[in-house]
Amino acid sequence: MCGQGYPVSDKQSLRKVLRAERKRYVAALPEVTRALLLRTPPGPLAELVPEGATIGLYRATPMEAPAASYARHYIERGHRIALPRFAARKADMEFAEHTDPFGETDLEDGPFGLMQPIPEAEMLVPNVLFVPLLGFTVDGHRLGQGGGHYDRWLAAHPDATTIGLAWDCQLADELPREGHDIPLAAVVTPTRLYGPFV
Repeated sequence: MCGQGYPVSDKQSLRKVLRAERKRYVAALPEVTRALLLRTPPGPLAELVPEGATIGLYRATPMEAPAASYARHYIERGHRIALPRFAARKADMEFAEHTDPFGETDLEDGPFGLMQPIPEAEMLVPNVLFVPLLGFTVDGHRLGQGGGHYDRWLAAHPDATTIGLAWDCQLADELPREGHDIPLAAVVTPTRLYGPFV
């Protein structure tokens, strides 16, 4: 478990600790094991994903819990898939359709070094959003990377159901909480489902 014994009010220091813990955890995972983790959503998540919902996902960095298999899972079940897209580094995050989760034919390099939907891709508003995180608590609170992209998007779309994807080591005893923080509806790790909390 990460985040134990650190001052929860100091987000910057806590993020540094959680990044280091996550890096150690991921480095210790054999490549073949990583490829098998988070392949399909756990069954109880179905109650949070209505039929026909647009599913928002993300392109994971090497240290983040992978989301690519979820994109393939949901598109095979008739859902539209949306990924974050940024017009520039200082632009607001939007979501646009990703039609080829088995490849990258509709993606291009984005301003943060991650693949994102091409400019021609239709802008979508996800009903269900899977988010990356640095830390989470057993009751669904999340600490993000610190850029505020997801916080701002969620504040503008309060009806979206938000689910965290994480490594088991990212569970924290306690995290800083602010009035604008929006709790997660659930958190999925390779070994456990926390929630649903709704």
